[in-house]
Amino acid sequence: MELPSTKPYLIRAIHQWCCDNGFTPYLAVAVDARTRVPPEHVRDGQIVLNIGYEATAHLSLSNEGISFQARFGGMAREIAIPVGNVAAIYARENGAGMAFEPELAAPEEAAADGCADYLPAADEPDPTTPSPTAGRPRLQRVK
Repeated sequence: MELPSTKPYLIRAIHQWCCDNGFTPYLAVAVDARTRVPPEHVRDGQIVLNIGYEATAHLSLSNEGISFQARFGGMAREIAIPVGNVAAIYARENGAGMAFEPELAAPEEAAADGCADYLPAADEPDPTTPSPTAGRPRLQRVK
């Protein structure tokens, strides 16, 4: 019997730690066809989201995914992220948190799942190969 992933448990723990200590929990997400995020805010195949209780409504951190409602440009949007797409969760104020290896779906697999809301345009960078952005803090995976 295969053990379930510890990733969703670690995400919930760091989220709770951030909230308990007055920090703002940020979620870095690798975007593919399974994610439901505003495509206009995706940069280099990634999006960073504030998942603090003040910034979200109906926040759900389950073993399969993260979902909530948030405002972008004054408009409420439904956000849904498979746990496998989470690249990191960290405190905005000090960067403390944890990075993960995202598990991106192949475009054919995501289309078969009926999740084709976000498909990159031909001139858009491939979300499976994010490029580092100069001047931004970077998280490092620890083993």
